[in-house]
Amino acid sequence: MQTLQPDTPHIVFLFSDTGGGHRSASEAIIEAIDLEFPNRMTFEMVDLFREYAPPPLNKAPEIYPPLSRLPSAWGFGYRQTNSPRRIRNINNMAWPYIRRSIYRLMEEHPCDLIVSVHPLMNTPVLRTFKKRKYPFITVVTDMVSTHAAWFDSRADLVIVPTEAARQNGILCGVPPEKIRVIGLPVADRFCQKKEEPMEIRARLGWPQDLPVILLVGGGEGMGPLERTAHAINSAGLQVALVVITGRNRELKSRLEQYEWKIPATIYGFVRTMPEFMQAANVLVTKAGPGTISEACISGLPIILYSKMPGQEDGNVDYVVNEGAGVWAPEPEQVVETLQSWINAPELRWQAASACRRIARPQASREIARILAEYVGVKKTE
Repeated sequence: MQTLQPDTPHIVFLFSDTGGGHRSASEAIIEAIDLEFPNRMTFEMVDLFREYAPPPLNKAPEIYPPLSRLPSAWGFGYRQTNSPRRIRNINNMAWPYIRRSIYRLMEEHPCDLIVSVHPLMNTPVLRTFKKRKYPFITVVTDMVSTHAAWFDSRADLVIVPTEAARQNGILCGVPPEKIRVIGLPVADRFCQKKEEPMEIRARLGWPQDLPVILLVGGGEGMGPLERTAHAINSAGLQVALVVITGRNRELKSRLEQYEWKIPATIYGFVRTMPEFMQAANVLVTKAGPGTISEACISGLPIILYSKMPGQEDGNVDYVVNEGAGVWAPEPEQVVETLQSWINAPELRWQAASACRRIARPQASREIARILAEYVGVKKTE
C-alpha cells in the first residue's frame, strides 16, 4: 500500500487475477494517471478475492485457469446467471457470508475514489455505502457481451468499451447518463511506435523476408493453439510463425521439440507483446477483449480461432462486422484465411485499416482524466 501524502487524493482499484484482463486494465489506467498527472494522486490495487473473500471464494484466481478450459460449462454458467434478477438473487444469497469481508476491505482501505474493474465486486461493495463515503466508478473490461453483474445503478459512473456494451448497461437498469463509451484501457506501449517493424524483427531474430504470423492463446495458452500451430506448419505456407504459449509451460516444451517446416519461434509468457504486434503481419488469437483492443491499436488484422462461450461471443461479431478480421474456429479455416491473405494482400490491408479505424488508443488517458475530475485534480500545463 502506498503511503498517503496530505491532501493527495487516493484511488483504490478493485480487481482479481481471474483472467489477465482485470489486472492489465488496472495497470494501464494507473500508468496513464502517472503520465497525465505525475505525483498528483496515489493508488493501490486490491485483489478482493485473494485478499478478502472467505473460503472457497479466496481461491478464485487458482480456480479460474482450469475452469476456463471447460468452455461448455463456462458458457452454461454465463448464460444462466446473465440477468439483473438472477445476479440480484445471487448477491442476496452471498451477502451474509461475505459482508464481514467487504466491510473489512472498506475499513482497511480508506480512499477518495473506488474503481472496480471486475464484475463480481460492484454490488457487494456498493451495498456497504449506506451513507456514501466515496465515489465509485466501474470500468468494464469485457468488450461487447457484457454480463449483467457489471452493471449496478448505484455506481457514479460506468465506463464501457463499445456502444453495444452501453446498450447492455441501459437494459440492466443503469441510467444512460451514467454510462460513457471510452474504450478498453491498454498499456501505453501499444500506442507508442518507437521502432520500425523490420528493426524489431532484426532485434528479435525473426525473418524479414516472410509474413510473420503471431499465434497466441491468452495468458494461459488456451484454445486449440497447438493444433492450429501444427496446421499452419503443415500447410506449405510461405510464412514465419511466432507462438506465445503464455503460462502453459508443457505446451511450450512440446512445441519447442516439434519438427518445424517453417521458421518458428516459441515463447512462453512475455511482456513484449506491443513490439511483437508491431512487427507481425497477422494475429491469430482467442477472442479476448484486451488482445483485440491491442491488435486494433497496432493495426494488426485478426483471425479469431477460439472464444469463451457467452462472454466473448459478441467480440467475434464485433471484429467480423467491423471488417477487422475473421472467425475461423477450425485450424483448416485459419490456414485458408492465411492463404487468402497471402495471395491477396489487399484483403489483409483492408482488415488492418479497419482495425485502426475502430481502435481507441487514448482510452487509458481519457479514463485517467475522468478519475482526476472525480477527485478534484486538474491538469497542469
